[in-house]
Amino acid sequence: MKNKFLLFGALFSISSLFAQTDIDDARNFPVGATVTINGVSSDGGELGPIRYIQDETGGLPIYGGSSVGGVNRGDSVTVTGVVKDFSGLLEIDPITSLTNHGPATQIDAWNINIVDLGNAYEGRLVQIDDVTFLQAGGTFANSTNYDFTDGTNTGTIRINSGTGMAGQTIPSGAQTIVGLLSEYNGLFQLLPRDINDVYGYSAPDKKIEVVVDGTPVLDGTTIQIGTTASTSLELKNLGVNDLTVSGLTFTGNASADYTTTVSAGAIAGGGSTTGAIDFSTAANGSRISTLEIASNDPNVPVFTLNLYGIGADNLATEPANGPSNLMFSNVEAYTMNVGFDASTDAEAYLVVWKEGSAPTGTPTDGTAYMRGDVVGDGKVAYVGTSNTFTPRGIRAELDYYYTVYAMNGFGNYVNYNQVDVIDGNQMSTGSNIGNYYGTISTASTTLTDDLTALINNHDYSSYFLFKTLMMDGFEAQDTVNGESYVTCVYSGERKVYSGSFDWTATGYSREHTYAHSWMPTYPANGQPEELEYADYHNLYPTNLNDANTPRSNLPFGEIEGTPIFEFLDGARGTNANGAMVYEPRDEQKGNLARSIFYMTTAYNGANGTGDNWGMPSNQDQEVLKNWHFTDLPDSYEIARHELIYSIQNNRNPYIDSVDFACYVDFHDVTYITEGCELGLSTDFVENNLSIFPNPSNETVYVQLNSVQIDVVEVMDMTGRKVGSFTTENQFVKVDVSTLNSGTYLLNINTEKGNLVERIIVQ
Repeated sequence: MKNKFLLFGALFSISSLFAQTDIDDARNFPVGATVTINGVSSDGGELGPIRYIQDETGGLPIYGGSSVGGVNRGDSVTVTGVVKDFSGLLEIDPITSLTNHGPATQIDAWNINIVDLGNAYEGRLVQIDDVTFLQAGGTFANSTNYDFTDGTNTGTIRINSGTGMAGQTIPSGAQTIVGLLSEYNGLFQLLPRDINDVYGYSAPDKKIEVVVDGTPVLDGTTIQIGTTASTSLELKNLGVNDLTVSGLTFTGNASADYTTTVSAGAIAGGGSTTGAIDFSTAANGSRISTLEIASNDPNVPVFTLNLYGIGADNLATEPANGPSNLMFSNVEAYTMNVGFDASTDAEAYLVVWKEGSAPTGTPTDGTAYMRGDVVGDGKVAYVGTSNTFTPRGIRAELDYYYTVYAMNGFGNYVNYNQVDVIDGNQMSTGSNIGNYYGTISTASTTLTDDLTALINNHDYSSYFLFKTLMMDGFEAQDTVNGESYVTCVYSGERKVYSGSFDWTATGYSREHTYAHSWMPTYPANGQPEELEYADYHNLYPTNLNDANTPRSNLPFGEIEGTPIFEFLDGARGTNANGAMVYEPRDEQKGNLARSIFYMTTAYNGANGTGDNWGMPSNQDQEVLKNWHFTDLPDSYEIARHELIYSIQNNRNPYIDSVDFACYVDFHDVTYITEGCELGLSTDFVENNLSIFPNPSNETVYVQLNSVQIDVVEVMDMTGRKVGSFTTENQFVKVDVSTLNSGTYLLNINTEKGNLVERIIVQ
């Protein structure tokens, strides 16, 4: 069995100075990046359509349904695919290429302790010795967790149906457990592959265990000494016969700063010897040394501890060189990957970002920042050892500016190079419509059927996966102290949480905007595995008790008078006709209207489910159409739309072209010849609207021949109104000289209706 480097209580380590390769390197790539790994599978189907691929540097699961079906335990494979975070577990999914090279030498399990069950060993085959089951004497059951303990700490195994362990007796006494280390929503679980992975523990002949400040550590661990003068050290012999420690030696540039009171000599079976590591220095900066403990342990003859002390100035040594060559890849409306060439002597990096302009201010030495913390007028997008990352919260057609700092140290001793920095910016993309709508025309009387035929045929993604693909990957955003928040779309509540998002813990739910009970397939087909139930275009995160439940299946509308229930910006009350309605915050009104328009169109009639999906008669479609035009698609909705397009492979036409809604009666899903009675047909607008110059950095002139323009509102891509212009003339002068460069929407209000056009400010 093997002991390997484990980062102990530290964000940064000495080993981060050296580039990693293979699977460990792949694990450092950002979510959404494509990687290729070579390794050996440690399972062969016992855990379902997933294989845990190992090499000497780490483990990484691959998930692929039938594509992994031919991979057996011990097979060597080469796999290419996309890095994905599935409820906390880093994996490759989807797999784009897999080559099975046949049987190979399997990678041995990594011998670790319960306290080591964490990200450092996630995805690996591990072994934990000398533990007992808390439920000993019972029987294993499928899809069930069982706890084990070393007397102080507790771990968890989970039994999968393919292991054949169901019905087997949970053994009593000291046990050794082998399993693949998985994670689900922050809970690390060992996954045994069969009953042979759990067996009685036998003490070895001799085995060293090193305990620092009361915690067992592994060979290669980095100990953050900081400025601590004395750190307790205990050497244990887990074997039955004498272990002989032949020497304790300090090496490295700062070796003279360290001494130990632990003496060499024999340690009886089950015995230990105690003392301390003492640290004292008059020098400044990082004081790094390695303690080598030599013994006759046959597996670890030289046990090493990397010691990281801090000198008299209370700061680590500042990196002499910063990173270089800022790069961007996988740029979409909803994501982008950021990378850079590593510094030659930095242990980690801090990345500060800001939307619209370069961040100002610099990080403060002696302050350890977390993702989401404020630095000057920017926020921390990333902090860590990798030179690639994926920022969270990307929205469409916005310009993001980044500044990257090299850093050394940890905690209150961190030291930033604030001079040799790199910076740059990248704009996210916008709508990726292409030729999706082909020859579909608002002038065609078959418009609704044509749209149904186009958008109904789409890929299925489960209701369950909405959390991973939409919440973890998009809706979650950074706030201070490394925490996250999601926004209730109805009320505007920002729900803060730690770790991975969890529906139950946050009290949130997936709201069906087009209500579940409205669906003509309800309840027979209204289940999570059905297309219409799990359609992401219709699902939004809401507070269950204070937004989702009050809305229930009520129609949406404008409340008159005092609401009977309010939660922040969402309310339940009666409209002008005395009917009960739900009114959400203004920022969601257009979004939900377009979701309902989509559902009525996607599933209606012969090209859909065969049923009439027209909205209920008590849902006023004129209210929704008004919301549709007054709350236009913003950067959030466009980014969300593009993400769903990448998942389901279909689009919401009412986001792509707001005028589609003019030609549909959503109660019976029929064609309206005259449009919204606006007199602004597509042909008329194309032939008579003039917006010039575009792009511009000064003035944009807007004219619609023979039609009076009342007002032109300029909206940024977050939906915020940044300007409003009127005129007594036929044309309107729009001053854009004070706006930041980027894409903006012109909401052109005329005597015959509204138009929405885009301009670019240079």
